Amino acid sequence: MSITTAEIKAESNVLGLMGQMEHENLLFFNDKETGLKGFIGIHDTTLGPSLGGCRIWNYKNEADAVWDVLRLSRGMTFKSAISGINLGGGKAVIISDNKEQRTEKYWKKFGETVDTLGGKYITAEDVGTSTQEISYIMQKTLHVAGKPIEAGGTGDPSPFTAYGVFLGLKASAKEAFGTDDLSGKKVAVQGIGHVGGYLVEHLTKAGAKVYITDINKENLKKVADASGAQVVGTDEIYDLDVDIYSPCALGATVNTDTIGRLKCAVIAGAANNQLADENVHGHMLMDKGIIYAPDFLINAGGVINCYREVQNLTENETRKYIDDIYNKTLQIFARAKEDKVPTQEAAIRIAMDRINAAKK
Repeated sequence: MSITTAEIKAESNVLGLMGQMEHENLLFFNDKETGLKGFIGIHDTTLGPSLGGCRIWNYKNEADAVWDVLRLSRGMTFKSAISGINLGGGKAVIISDNKEQRTEKYWKKFGETVDTLGGKYITAEDVGTSTQEISYIMQKTLHVAGKPIEAGGTGDPSPFTAYGVFLGLKASAKEAFGTDDLSGKKVAVQGIGHVGGYLVEHLTKAGAKVYITDINKENLKKVADASGAQVVGTDEIYDLDVDIYSPCALGATVNTDTIGRLKCAVIAGAANNQLADENVHGHMLMDKGIIYAPDFLINAGGVINCYREVQNLTENETRKYIDDIYNKTLQIFARAKEDKVPTQEAAIRIAMDRINAAKK
């Protein structure tokens, strides 16, 4: 079911919103002693337990945090479904602007919170969390993935996410330009954190001319020095004359304003929920002739790698799921043409086909 941003913002009743977006659970947690506060959203567990990372962000208010956790957990449902893995969609968001309070005790308390759900939600890394935080969380719950390698896990999922995005980007280039050869192609990467940084490595090795931006100046210099990518301003990124725009920071950067400014032929990146309003902006991209690779497919490499821990898959089995992102991206483009709908809608239909078949 597609939900518009306007409908979300107009909905004041949380239970009504959950029903509209078809969520199963929303847990609010608040620990006075540690200062831990946030939400866990569980969207759909038809295919298996929900899995999604734990995000830390300084949300303006609790309503923004609820909106984020519901939208992100919904996206995780589609991500796992379309990737062919047996997981549902979940997400955790923690409201915090105080790094000092995020002690070992703080993270253990979060682990205890996850454990109260009895395995219906499996947590992992996301914005603001790493294998260090996971090492604390796993002391209080078994329902965790992305564990440190020294603890028997597969480590940081970011490289796997970046590789999947790279494959989806190459498939998008093939659709747009008739070849997936990226040599000489100009690519604008917005956000060069864990995933974006690894993506830049893949792109430069493939011969692309890469432009990068980020609010973290230290990261910018580090990645630019290592890759030779050209640094541009955070707002300038939308006006560059490039072949591909790759949003790898937070969501909603593809909106009415930016679509009017973008000069690219392809949008393919790692950020979740890139379309500010999937019912409006997918059509705008379609009308403008910009090919959009649905984010929840091409950024699925991380959750696929976490699935490896959940199901004890081999490295080769895991790699097959991630390698298939290339072909699935092309399948989505074909389905979108056949149904005469935006690629985001085509991707959701494919994901829901699998979920509905499992329900039957």
